[in-house]
Amino acid sequence: MEYTVEREMAPCSLLRFGRWISRFKFPYSQANPFSSLSPFSSSAGLRDADSAAPGGPPPIRVSLTDSAGRGVFATRKIGAGELIHTAKPLVAHPSPSSIHYVCYFCLRKLERNANVDSDARASFCSEECEQHSKVFHDVEMEADWSDYDNYCRERGLKYPLLVKRLACMVISGAVSSDLLDILQPSRLSTDMVLELEEGYNLLRKALINKNITNGRMLFLTQEWYTGVLARIRINAFRIELAGGYEDLHSLAAACVEAEAAVGNAVYMLPSFYNHDCDPNTHIIWINNANARLKALRDVDPDEELRICYIDASMDYDARRTLLHRGFGFICNCARCSSGD
Repeated sequence: MEYTVEREMAPCSLLRFGRWISRFKFPYSQANPFSSLSPFSSSAGLRDADSAAPGGPPPIRVSLTDSAGRGVFATRKIGAGELIHTAKPLVAHPSPSSIHYVCYFCLRKLERNANVDSDARASFCSEECEQHSKVFHDVEMEADWSDYDNYCRERGLKYPLLVKRLACMVISGAVSSDLLDILQPSRLSTDMVLELEEGYNLLRKALINKNITNGRMLFLTQEWYTGVLARIRINAFRIELAGGYEDLHSLAAACVEAEAAVGNAVYMLPSFYNHDCDPNTHIIWINNANARLKALRDVDPDEELRICYIDASMDYDARRTLLHRGFGFICNCARCSSGD
């Protein structure tokens, strides 16, 4: 079983953004809490991290808020509909139901002429994606994942698939095992940790059975597995593609055409956005897993940029109940404070 409310992230809706990110103080200095974080740099040749909107660096800064931990703030006036920044995932994985219909790397829907892996276990939308995937694909293809995948399928789990992919990236040497340590983890009860033990054992067994040496798996402890999954659980986005809809009106009209999620992904900078029931920012995916953060209205300099984690069309009581039970906090945004 999953331990949190399903995060609905339909990109064609201007109101439905299911996310839960850090609500706690970040353990860096108050003066410069992100001095060691460079969210716009490249990561081991896999994916550029968060990239700026065209025309220069993104008009934002990440700082501590008064009450909601870290947050994202505007450094200048941002106009309604403006692309604030884009972000490529640190790690992504197709959903089991779409694994033969989307690119195994970027999650783009496959065309008829897509490159299909010879063993039919993975398909790619381009030679470029096939080459980029080598940071995890070569290791993944060495192992038999049937038991691990069945474990996820039978329990309706999706986040362990992201853990599997991240483990393969670390084994290949593409990324460090502490890649996600900057992100806030969820709190796991003792019972939850015990239930995760089966997944950890299946993951390790699949790698050992294909002669992945212990030296390459020194990081792969149960503590690492549990810690990574705890971070992914509250930082993963459910990705639904909006196709070619760029403007807000077309995007909203396309809502009725929404399809099932093509996969899940974890990002760096988008994970720092806090919640508001009347958000000034939204996140969309057009053709692949590259996220786009856009302004829903004009934003003033130094104003915090916020997205909505839930269906904001719900009434006051329903929103507060869902946010508290599902995401662990009482919303004190202006809309909730007014009782709307």
